[in-house]
Amino acid sequence: MVGAQRTMSPFVSAAEVLAERDELVLADVRWSLDGSQGRAEHLTATIPDAVFVDLDADLAAPPSPEGGRHPLPEPEAFAAALGRLGLGDDDRVVAFDQGPGTVAARLVWMLRAIGRPAAVLDGGLSAWPGPLAPGGARRPVVTRAAVPWPQERLADADLVARLLAEDAAVLLDAREPARYRGEHEPVDPRPGHVPGAVNLPTSALVRDGRLAPPDELRRQVEQVGVTGTEEALASCGSGVTACFDVLALEQLGFDRVRLFPGSWSAWSAAPRRPAATGPEPWPARS
Repeated sequence: MVGAQRTMSPFVSAAEVLAERDELVLADVRWSLDGSQGRAEHLTATIPDAVFVDLDADLAAPPSPEGGRHPLPEPEAFAAALGRLGLGDDDRVVAFDQGPGTVAARLVWMLRAIGRPAAVLDGGLSAWPGPLAPGGARRPVVTRAAVPWPQERLADADLVARLLAEDAAVLLDAREPARYRGEHEPVDPRPGHVPGAVNLPTSALVRDGRLAPPDELRRQVEQVGVTGTEEALASCGSGVTACFDVLALEQLGFDRVRLFPGSWSAWSAAPRRPAATGPEPWPARS
């Protein structure tokens, strides 16, 4: 539940948000790879008083081969972006997008990682029962201090490779199965997946547009080897939808979860790193 305390569950319902609407800041994080979602849709219709958060401009640094398509911004840049948006240190943020929260999860994960209360609106914009209004709301600019990214919640490609080689972690790939298998790759340098990664697409964690019930959610994550006795690493194409997997695990009570921000976009940009294709985590042996 949202609750009056600073802590928040990773996912909250529209009913919970409505009950505390005046105490929360809503953030519209609509975005899509093809550019069909975003600021224009926000300006047309959104939850009243929601602020628009731009994934590319506010929640990511410029792309690079080493960092991938959506590297985490430097702490100072993130603090400045939040300040421009009027999101203060004490604000409790509920983020939404056009779907179940796979993009909004990026902002929520980033805020929670630096110790700030934030949650995904379960079900996204379609779950909102009230009327919508034209967007463009602005909040007063605030000053925020930069907070370093906690390294214990992050993994880069070298750490991912080492932990997999030591059989010390489970690497989750949140992309859809066709991209995981290497049958379809619309944007990254090579098709396939990190050898050893298991496929846990965000769609497997969603039922009827919302986060799946806890029992079903737990079955899904246990089927791919996440039991809580080992570290879990989450990846996707560029470290965005992987945040949804991280938050789903947190919703179940798992606390040893790292985000691989570079994800496949960074891994596949380095020719020296191997790629696996097909439905199995490891390449088929000849």
